[in-house]
Amino acid sequence: MLKPDPRENLSIPLGSLQTKLIITPEGNSLCYELPDAEALEFNESPYQILEGNFYEFEFEDSKKYTLVCRSNGSIVNPSKRHGYRGRICPNIYVGKLKLEVQEISSGLIKETIYLEVLATKFDTELDSRYRDNYRIMLEEITEKCTDILMQINSPVQQSFTVDFDQNPQTIYQRFSFVNSIINGEDFENAVLQVIKNPSVAWARISEQIPVQKIKRVNRSVVRQMTSGSGRIGIENDYLNSFGLKSLPQKIETDHKTETVDTNENRFIKHALEAFLQFANDCRTAFQKFKYVNQAVEAQILIQKLDNFLNQPFFKEIGKPDSLQLNSPLLQRRAGYREILNRWLQFDLAARLIWEGGEDVYEGGKKDIATLYEYWLFFKLLDLFQSYFRIKEEDLSKLIVPKEEKLKLEIKQGKKAVLSGVYDTGGRKLNIQFNYNRSFEAVDVYPKSGSWTTTLRPDYTLSFWPLGIDDKEAEKQELIVHIHFDAKYKVSNLFNDNRKSGDELETQLDEEKKENRKGIYKNADLLKMHAYKDAIRRTGGAYILYPGSEATRKKGFHEIIPGLGAFPVRPSKTDNGMEHLKSFITEVIEHFTNRTSQREKYAYRTFDVHKTKPSDEDAFSDLMPETYGRNRSLFADETYVLVGYYKSEAHLEWIIKNGHYNFRMNSERGSLILNNDTINARYLLLHTKNDNYSTLLFEIKENNFEVITKQHLIDLDYPEPSQDLYVITKVNPEIDKELKELNWDFKNLKNYKKGYNSALPFTCSLKELLDNKL
Repeated sequence: MLKPDPRENLSIPLGSLQTKLIITPEGNSLCYELPDAEALEFNESPYQILEGNFYEFEFEDSKKYTLVCRSNGSIVNPSKRHGYRGRICPNIYVGKLKLEVQEISSGLIKETIYLEVLATKFDTELDSRYRDNYRIMLEEITEKCTDILMQINSPVQQSFTVDFDQNPQTIYQRFSFVNSIINGEDFENAVLQVIKNPSVAWARISEQIPVQKIKRVNRSVVRQMTSGSGRIGIENDYLNSFGLKSLPQKIETDHKTETVDTNENRFIKHALEAFLQFANDCRTAFQKFKYVNQAVEAQILIQKLDNFLNQPFFKEIGKPDSLQLNSPLLQRRAGYREILNRWLQFDLAARLIWEGGEDVYEGGKKDIATLYEYWLFFKLLDLFQSYFRIKEEDLSKLIVPKEEKLKLEIKQGKKAVLSGVYDTGGRKLNIQFNYNRSFEAVDVYPKSGSWTTTLRPDYTLSFWPLGIDDKEAEKQELIVHIHFDAKYKVSNLFNDNRKSGDELETQLDEEKKENRKGIYKNADLLKMHAYKDAIRRTGGAYILYPGSEATRKKGFHEIIPGLGAFPVRPSKTDNGMEHLKSFITEVIEHFTNRTSQREKYAYRTFDVHKTKPSDEDAFSDLMPETYGRNRSLFADETYVLVGYYKSEAHLEWIIKNGHYNFRMNSERGSLILNNDTINARYLLLHTKNDNYSTLLFEIKENNFEVITKQHLIDLDYPEPSQDLYVITKVNPEIDKELKELNWDFKNLKNYKKGYNSALPFTCSLKELLDNKL
């Protein structure tokens, strides 16, 4: 990767105008100038500035001209008073920037110049890997697209030709795909590997040699000696005795020699020639439509392929009679297998058109941040395919036939949905992977979406049980969304906990300045909080960035809910995906756990919110506070058992022994053991002729015990009449808020009048408190 030395300014000669354009960095901005040879190698302008920085321009010794940028009017800002000077503000533009020199008086364009806007990581820090990253990402997008096409059984036909009447931008998109797979270091190394260690075979060579040079005599030699043409007479008694009066002057003989003209090497030459023809056709199209930069890019590829084919190695190799792609050597030997793979991808790549490519490289720009977002989609898809069975019909929607071409349906802001299934054998889950899914602002629970404002994460992975659709899963709180956002410029996340208060304040001030330039750190984490808190049923939100540190923050005890960041870098050897892969593995294990805290939390969320509360449900009366042992004391979910005592002796026994007994049989007056009874927190007692009661006890334990009549007699119970009873422990000491109150138990809805007034029943604490006197 180039690391040019900064210059104080750029001096760009404008020969036909007899002046120079001087570009000077502002503040800490930097600029560079490359030698012409290096600039040509990368198809870049030798005059280079940084994105997100500011520069002043001025024409040397001339006030006749100004500078304009017709592709983006906000980049060049001439001075209103002195048009021959002004500012250049590339903002987030990266790539070759076309600027035009305009005569102020006439408005005519007199000259065209190009600046190269280099990508930065932070402010003035040059992104030293952006050229490599750009190439790797475009190459891997192409590889994944061709893999998808293979998966959906698309035919491969080597028959691509350039249509010169079509949109040249479309041709450039297709050229970019092909260029990405054959103009990299890997491809060059593969060709050199073939030349260094080629496939060889033994060839039989025939030649005529003088008869006197024959060293070995075989049947062919004897036959030629007796009947060959071009003979001369001989005087040799020995040979004459065999009837040989003459011998041919020359004898044809053959021998074996090593040759590289094999089927495998013929295929390599054929592939390089096919690539060369494609590049030549594209260059012709670019020249026709006056796409100067694109034509130069095609010429660089042509020159590289020409250099390969002009090697002496290929001069000895002929054209193939047939392509034997099933050759073990072609499929396995280093160099050969890489070129075979590129050749198989070639036709598909040459047919691919990509509307989203306009966001990345239209007009010479190289929007690496946008390309990173697209690249991550395919990296995530590749990762998820290793876990989940993605539906083939969904994959087929990513690349659709269009006339004789293949259209890649991936574009910023355009939704893509891929569904699948995960089957653990114990639990089956629906999986959905979304790109650009909008969660619309919906304030009606339990509908899906955001309850504040519409949000659109870059990628969303959703899980819910197999057997129901996603809409029903949303209603029952059974679906979980995990969001990911691509952030090419993010670095040093989650280091705040290591800094002092003053350091954090300084950092936050700096971040505010950087945010205005499009560089985000802490703000990205806050956006993850927005996803987590605003989008219903979100289990986690994570940043994906080309850094080195993976960080996860858990909301509670389990892996989700959570926030964090994962490094995913464009690299052939160390892309950092192992952190994200480990996380996805843990997430899957978490979802297969049917007793997870998140699963219980989701159920309770559903249970609490399934019914809209009414005004009648409101309760604000005095009662014990819900902390400590009363943490679960909710008035409408806390139940009171209302029981009957038959005499003063019975009441004294209850208070003395700390027990209350219920009948246990099928006769009238027996206790019905239902959920409200078992979980009752209080016991209210009344007796005959009571109009209200003050006897409220706390049930010490939700522990009902069956005892016999004899057991009660042993406890001095007055006159037990049944064989079996149920008893529970009670305590007359209750919370001060409930002491010394009179309770109108006859107004409770489950109270029975007359002979049934002694029957036990339950009510909620709220109902009881509503009926205090």
